[in-house]
Amino acid sequence: MAKTPMKIMSCFILITHLLSITLFSANAQFVKKTYLVQMDKAAMPKTFSNHLDWYSSTVNSALSTTSLESSDMENEEERIIYSYQNAFHGVAAKLSQEEAERLEDQEGVVAIFPERKYQLHTTRSPGFLGLEPLSKGTNSIFSENLDNDVIVGVLDTGIWPESESFNDTGMKPVPSHWKGACEIGRGFTKQHCNKKIVGARVFYHGYEAAIGKINESREYKSPRDQDGHGTHTAATVAGSVVHGANLLGYAYGTARGMAPGARVAAYKVCWIGGCFSSDILSAMDKAVADGVNVLSISLGGAVSSYSHDSISIAAFGAMEAGVFISCSAGNAGPSPASLANVSPWITTVGASTMDRDFPAQVKLGNGKNLSGASLYKGPSIVSAEKQYPLVYLGGNSSGALNPKAMCLEGTLDPQVVKGKIVICERGISPRVQKGHVVKDAGGVGMILTNTETNGEELVADCHLLPAVAIGEKDGKDLKNYVLTNKNATATLSFLGTRLGIRPSPVVAAFSSRGPNFLSLEVLKPDLVAPGVNILAAWSEDVGPSGLAIDQRRAKHPQWSPAAIKSALMTTAYVVDNTMKPLKDASNAEKPSSPYDHGAGHINPIKALDPGLVYDIKPQDYFDFLCTQNLTPNQLSVFGKYANRSCAHSLASPGDLNYPAISLVFSENKSISVMTVHRTVTNVGPDVSTYHVLVSVFKGASVKVEPETLNFTRKYQKLSYKVTFTTKTRQTQPEFGDLVWNDDVHSVRSPIVITWLSSLV
Repeated sequence: MAKTPMKIMSCFILITHLLSITLFSANAQFVKKTYLVQMDKAAMPKTFSNHLDWYSSTVNSALSTTSLESSDMENEEERIIYSYQNAFHGVAAKLSQEEAERLEDQEGVVAIFPERKYQLHTTRSPGFLGLEPLSKGTNSIFSENLDNDVIVGVLDTGIWPESESFNDTGMKPVPSHWKGACEIGRGFTKQHCNKKIVGARVFYHGYEAAIGKINESREYKSPRDQDGHGTHTAATVAGSVVHGANLLGYAYGTARGMAPGARVAAYKVCWIGGCFSSDILSAMDKAVADGVNVLSISLGGAVSSYSHDSISIAAFGAMEAGVFISCSAGNAGPSPASLANVSPWITTVGASTMDRDFPAQVKLGNGKNLSGASLYKGPSIVSAEKQYPLVYLGGNSSGALNPKAMCLEGTLDPQVVKGKIVICERGISPRVQKGHVVKDAGGVGMILTNTETNGEELVADCHLLPAVAIGEKDGKDLKNYVLTNKNATATLSFLGTRLGIRPSPVVAAFSSRGPNFLSLEVLKPDLVAPGVNILAAWSEDVGPSGLAIDQRRAKHPQWSPAAIKSALMTTAYVVDNTMKPLKDASNAEKPSSPYDHGAGHINPIKALDPGLVYDIKPQDYFDFLCTQNLTPNQLSVFGKYANRSCAHSLASPGDLNYPAISLVFSENKSISVMTVHRTVTNVGPDVSTYHVLVSVFKGASVKVEPETLNFTRKYQKLSYKVTFTTKTRQTQPEFGDLVWNDDVHSVRSPIVITWLSSLV
């Protein structure tokens, strides 16, 4: 077999965590370094019962005579520090240069790569977002000396305090403004709180009132997390640096949260039976009193009116207190208008992919290869060198739900699937649960196919048996192959971790979409951020099989929540790493729109210096509510505590000083001209001049007045208006941008123009 050049094959190396050992010695050829030895798995002699024994024997055969005869000889386990049997086949071993050269000539050795020294790698999202220090002495947006006093309240399933992500070594004392508590219960004591986990509370009274008493033998009636979701989210937001983090060998590197110096306050509001609004409301209320600076909420449900949405109501109060609220957009995509948490005072974050992937492959008996994704790491019950029978229990018809095709519990006949790779369609049951059903029925592997709902988005899961997820198009080809070939076969292989995936980012298919039918004038989601295949801390009470949406916030502590949101939105980008418009994983044929990605993909570094911000005061939000046809009683849920009343400062909902412009022409065709007003605050240089650029639309002409903004001091506010005049009413919404540019900053606001008949 031809050997693969080292510089090409190095991209397949999984263990980027290892460091080269550099010893200054007069006799360098005897200095042992770490080498990666790639082996031809299929070349294993029949005299060996397993690959590890063969790998060990091969390495041992190349050791120098001096090493073998030495009284302090390292045994083969000490020489071999890693073995690879799925994605990358071979070992990592400590060898001298002479031994490495000798080993390279051994039968079955494909290539040998000297270990390279890398800078610390995150499990990807902070680096992908540009949050790592650029060089020694430079700070990232969330460096430890910037966010030490920031406390992030996480409303979720609790926390697993033993995780290294919550180690408080080296942290300064808890900020004096913190008033929270560390509540105790089964599996959770006062000692589980520290300078990282500054508080932990539980909320269950609403749950028990609706469901009944919590079964304490099944779950912890304490802040301890038995689910994993809360631990994962908390670590993603503010986890401490953890070197050598990985998931069963995947994504090896240094894990850290977006703000590793920030503190975490865990508010457990979700239980086995769900999350109840009374508990959520109580938690948010307590969090504000405790002194959190940020609320991270990955919860939601069907959209209801502002006055009937407890999260919206509580978030309004938190915003008034200066708390920045970040909520997930939801996982109901790609259906239109599937958003949750759409209130304008909430930063609504959709999900996108990163430039990291966990590739896997399906090789069919007809020679065709299908690309997929997987985080499977377990017994090699499926050999990449052997073809296995395929079985698909669905039919040719599409659209109708087929329980057998979706591998639902109790639908698979062991006599049909035993010893075979089973094709399962996504839907109804969790992805990993389908693999469990296949395994229980005797299947040796699973190919999980996307449906029209999921499109081409690939989500890697930590399956219980060898399993690969593939896209909708390949899924159709695969099912056709099986239905037209009685002897259809396949095998599965797992290729580890790859970086630099192009194109990226891509809007996740599951990410909930706009428009925001509650208020079309408020564009939602606000932006997108990495939320696919995020690896972070997890509860040790449950196996690794879920996903979470990470949350973001900017650094300026004196800014209002609206100013922070504005900075994130106006600096977001809308092109991927191929410099083409962001794509939508649910439909690779077309780019995503602001209904999918909002203002764009988050760019935290640029958000540090946005130039201008669109600030919104609590009274402004209240005046927005006054345009929403709410009754006085309904308005009172927002204005009660501050004794607010309608100041009628907004001529229309579209005049809310939002960083995006969403214009709605009514069905009344006599209304052909509409004007919206905006005010920007200078947070850049004292003296600056901004010029406006605006997109050209088919259906309307656009005029901005004035076209130039001249600032003479920092924090100065200047206003402008945008007039839209209908030329030809369009049947579909139109999208564009308005950008204020001073040659240093580009302050971009997305524009959506909707003619209501286009939505009917």
